[in-house]
Amino acid sequence: MKRFFLIAYATIAYLGFLAVFGWAFAFLADQPSAAGVDRSTARTGTAIAAGVDLLLLGLFAVHHSVMARPAAKRLLKRVVPAAAERSTYVLTADALLALVLWQWRPIDGTAWNVQAQPARGTVWVLYGLGWAIAVGSTFMIDHFDLVGLRQAASRDYRPPAFQVRWLYGIIRHPIMAGFLIAFWSTPTMSRGHLLFSAAASAYILVGVTLEERDLRRELGAVYEDYASRTPAVIPRPTSAPASSSTDSSS
Repeated sequence: MKRFFLIAYATIAYLGFLAVFGWAFAFLADQPSAAGVDRSTARTGTAIAAGVDLLLLGLFAVHHSVMARPAAKRLLKRVVPAAAERSTYVLTADALLALVLWQWRPIDGTAWNVQAQPARGTVWVLYGLGWAIAVGSTFMIDHFDLVGLRQAASRDYRPPAFQVRWLYGIIRHPIMAGFLIAFWSTPTMSRGHLLFSAAASAYILVGVTLEERDLRRELGAVYEDYASRTPAVIPRPTSAPASSSTDSSS
């Protein structure tokens, strides 16, 4: 019975992840079917809008970084079963990202506007490619472990081994690289969208730095060697992909 509730809890968290992820895709594409980055009816003055938007993004960033740290994970395991720890992280991240998208305040003004074809269509292709890279990269490690489903379903759970596969042989953080491409690939960049992209990109840089510190501490020489051969988010055109390897969990 306990396993049933763990799986149900993890499934709810995962469905929330899928829903909010789809919402974020439509939000940044500013689709009429969703409250987009420039379509929200919650309009205020520029200064107030920027303050509210940065506060919302800050709440998400703090949660996303603090909850991912080993000390926070140990503390969370005192409150929820170990098998539900990752799902709880996913569920709370879902809620905070939904809050960002729901309460986002548009900011008028345009940084750039690409109207000519095929340039406009090319930018949209890059937007879709960024999201595809971000999602696809989760399956290059262990997608269902990343979202907490494997932990909830396994009776004898063991973290996946550190391994270098596919895009991870070219850059160390392809998920983050995909998001960066998606954030900046828009043919019409409003000032509000620019604020989102700039703040989210700054958070990614901070988050990658913190994650790198944890990985180097956890994996030691294995990760040091990997990092010495593989750039973080921008591929080196002349560098060969890192060879596959396995070691302790990442």
